[in-house]
Formats: sequence, C-alpha cells, structure tokens
Amino acid sequence: CFQCSNGKRMKGHINAPLYPKCCRTDSFVLYFSALVITDGPQDKSGLVDEVGSEDDLYNEFRSSSNRFRHPGGGGEQLAINELISDGSVCAEALWDHVTMDDQELGFKAGDVIEVVDATNKEWWWGRVLDSEGWFPASFVRLRVNQDEPMEEYLAHLDGASEGGRASMGGPLGPGLPCKEQMRANVINEIMNTERDYIKHLKDICEGYIKQCRKRTDMFTEEQLRTIFGNIDELYRFQKKFLKALEKKFNKDHPHLSEIGSCFLEHQTNFQIYSEYCNNHPNACVQLSKVMKIKKYVFFFEACRLLQKMIDISLDGFLLTPVQKICKYPLQLAELLKYTNPQHRDYKDVEAALNAMKNVARLINERKRRLENIDKIAQWQSSIEDWEGEDILSRSSDLIFSGDLTKISQPQAKGQQRMFFLFDHQLVFCKKDLLRRDILYYKGRLDMDQMQVVDVEDGKDKDFNMSVKNALKLCSPGGEEVHLLCAKKPEQKQRWLRAFADEREQVQHDLETGFTITEVQKKQAMLNASKSHPTGKPKAVTRPYYDFLLRQKHPTLPTSLPQQQVIMLAEPKRKTSNFWHNIGRLTPFKK
Repeated sequence: CFQCSNGKRMKGHINAPLYPKCCRTDSFVLYFSALVITDGPQDKSGLVDEVGSEDDLYNEFRSSSNRFRHPGGGGEQLAINELISDGSVCAEALWDHVTMDDQELGFKAGDVIEVVDATNKEWWWGRVLDSEGWFPASFVRLRVNQDEPMEEYLAHLDGASEGGRASMGGPLGPGLPCKEQMRANVINEIMNTERDYIKHLKDICEGYIKQCRKRTDMFTEEQLRTIFGNIDELYRFQKKFLKALEKKFNKDHPHLSEIGSCFLEHQTNFQIYSEYCNNHPNACVQLSKVMKIKKYVFFFEACRLLQKMIDISLDGFLLTPVQKICKYPLQLAELLKYTNPQHRDYKDVEAALNAMKNVARLINERKRRLENIDKIAQWQSSIEDWEGEDILSRSSDLIFSGDLTKISQPQAKGQQRMFFLFDHQLVFCKKDLLRRDILYYKGRLDMDQMQVVDVEDGKDKDFNMSVKNALKLCSPGGEEVHLLCAKKPEQKQRWLRAFADEREQVQHDLETGFTITEVQKKQAMLNASKSHPTGKPKAVTRPYYDFLLRQKHPTLPTSLPQQQVIMLAEPKRKTSNFWHNIGRLTPFKK
C-alpha cells in the first residue's frame, strides 16, 4: 500500500480491489488531494519517495483496469454469484442495449444472456453466443435455469414473497391486479433510474468539471467544452424534469401515477441532447488523447475518489446521457404496454411515447447531417474550377442529383449538365469530354429565390420551342427562367418530388432551429483540403468512386471509437440518399 502496512495485493478473486479499501480512500486521496483541490504548484517529492516513482504508480494504474470496473456487491450479488458458480443463471433482456464500446455487450430485447459475473450492482459481465462484454444490470431480468425468475429465487432466500419486487421500487400492496402491478414496477423503475441519473450528472459536474476548471495549467476552456459538451445544461434541465416527475408520482399507489404529461411539457427541452450526442465522438477522441499522459490519469481517478463515485471510468460516465436518451422511448413503450386504455394517463403516455420517438428521430437526423458535411466538403474539393462561396456556407445535405438538359435565355441552347440539389441551392457541372469522371463547376441557382413549374409536353411559349419531360425554374419577377428537360417522364417526376423535398427540409430546419456552426464548417473544409494536397489531381478518380459506392453501407472506421454510431430509438431513421446520389456519377456504370 502507499502509506500503511498492508503491502500485499488482495489476490484469489477476480473482483478483489488492488489495494485494501482503507488505503484507497485515505492514502490515495491524500497523495492526490493537492493535485485536485489546491491551485498553484505543490511539493510532492516527499510523498513520491515514500510511495514509489510516478512511473511505478502509472504502471499500476494501467495494469489494474479491473479495479476500476466493479466494486464489491451486497448480499444479493453474493447470492447471484453463488448461482453463477453453478452455471445456472441466465438473464432475459428487457430492453435493447446498443453497443457503444468494444467492451460492452450488445443485445436486443428478448435475448437470453449468460451471466458470467454480477459482482458489480450497476454493470455485469455476460455472454451472448460468441460475444462477451459488460452490460447494464437494469436492462435485464435474471432467470434461474431459464424458468424460475431470479426475483422469486431471491425472495425464497429472504423468506419473503415481496423480496423479488423490492428492486423495482418497494411493496405494491395485496390483491393488486397483474397489469397494474407491472405498471407500478415500470413507474418505480422510471423514477429510480431518473434519480440515479441526476446523481451521475451531479457527480460529473461537481466531481470532474469543477475540479478541472481549477487547473487552468492542465485544461483550457475549449478542451473542457469538447470533453464534457453541454452536460451542465443537461444537469440543470434534468433537475427540473425530475421535480415535475416527483409531483406526479404517487408514492403510496405508484400504478395511479400520471407522468405522461411531464414528458409532453418538456419534449422540446430534450432536444438539447442533440448537441451532446453529436459532440460525444469528439469527446471520446479528446479524452483518449489526454489519458495518454500520466498526470491526467491520476487526476481523473483522484476526482472520482474524492467525489466517492462508483468504479466507472470517466468515458463511462460521459456515455450515460447518450444511453439515457435512448432509454426513454423504451421505458414509455413498456409503460404504455401495462397501462389500461381507461387509465387517465393512457393518452398522455401514448403521446409522450410518440414525442420521445420524434426527439430521438430528430437527434438521429441532426447527427446524420453533421456526418454529411465532411462528405459534402470532400465532394466540393473534387470539383474543378470551383467559384464563389463554399457549398457549406448555406447547405448541409444533398437531396438529389442527376443529368438534365439545361436551356436558359437568351441563347435558348440546350446544354447537358450534371445537377446536384442541396438544401437552398442547385449546383450544376459539366463532365469532361474525355474523362467523364471529372466535373467542372458551371454555376448554381438560389432555390430560395426560385419557383418550380411543371411544364406540359409540347411547345413552350417562353422559349418558342417544343419540349418534352420539362420543368421550369423561375424567379418571382420572371427576370430569370431556366428550362430543365429529363430523358424520361419518371425522371422528371423524381426531380419534381426532390424540389418539393428540398423546400420541406428548409422549412423543417427553420422550425427546429438546425444550424451548423462556423467552426464545424471550417473544420470540414480543412479536412477536405488535406485529402487533396496541392499539386495532386483533384479529379474524382475510379478508386475514389469505389470508396463512395462502398459508403452506401458504411463500416466503422478503425481509428475512431465506436461511440460515433448512435442508434437512438425506433423507428429507424430513413436511409440517407447522399452516397446513392454521388454513386450515380460513376462513369463506368452502364
């Protein structure tokens, strides 16, 4: 140990702490208290001499990851682990668990999980088929021999029939109908998980952020904003939301609680999770960088111990809001399942479920749009002779693309062009005569100033010529008129739908307040410029097209954390047409 006579590790059990508890809570905190609490330089040479070199301590941290994963459990965990040693415990998944980390176990509701280690009350280690990993204990229901519910087994051990239901929030009273009893269980789970969640957010804000801001020599405000995002804003909102839930919660008869209205009243406030979820991949990258430096590893662990937080690393705490917003639709769906249509809360719960699904859908859509800006910037960098402002200055999504014949006044001469319809603007390019995979920028139209007109086949009076499969883009005063002709009627109809979709998306962005920051735009263009260095051809070559086509079904990048993929809730978001539209450009397609 650092300070006391306990010099040996506790061995013989996989979950034993590396050092005795007294040493971890006293000597360890004593060693790092000056690093966390006190501003200014500290003289630590005496302590370092007593406890060993900083390199030795750092190696102990890196070699003892199990210690930070699971503390000792209570009597219930001991009973479960006794069964685990006999190989007789399985768990049934109540909720979908999205795999956000390579050490976590992903599963769907209804899957059967073999529980390998349940020492930690919060996170258990389990196995599904050939996959193993950590999963949240609250997402499953334990079963003994896959027949007897674990709650009944534990109740038998305690000698009381209500013991199995205690984990769901307390006694429910005699003679309660089964459906109302299940509703009470779900209500209690929502309330208990909400209280736990508030404590997690408080620990992050007071245990980590508050201490980090004292150490200006270690952290800049930009770093803290990247690592923690707007989690302090989430904390303030969730406290208000919990107060609203507590007012609607019936402690004596939980099944009579009417909490659906709380979700409806605060549904717009939940949209602040969009910013946090979009920033989370950047937080993981930034955190992984600083954790390569020894003093940051010590600092964050000292913060955790001083705040008396559970044995979960900082990246695990930062993942909690992402998982929380995923869980709301699942909890409300379960609540609706056990709510009678005659219940006063039924309509509100039904509306709340739809509202939270819409929140999740909106967050997914915003994440997709932010992912697209890098692809759009890369597309622009591949276009020759680009003129004017960057495409990202006004647009963030490709709606549709394809070949059309463009006829404009006064020449009234047809020109074959490749058109790209983004939100707010329509860009058209010319293909190279010899290398059809090279595009030259020829212009753009401001769709905010254009009206789309369907043109019937026959002679057009404005251009005094016969047209087929045509549509017009006209300015409000008629000063600017462009005639666009497709090869087939179905292509024309598809373009008409695309123009309508573009206007709907612009209106939706206006209503929801969706914007892309200047920093995000500049970073996307900078990344694109790095991928096309000066002196190298910018043409969209065949290998680049192959890459684009593969992105129709994108895979996880090996250099970035899995947290970048966030599937928030049902229903699944509509597949993006971006890469499908880009893929249509390939010159080798027949």
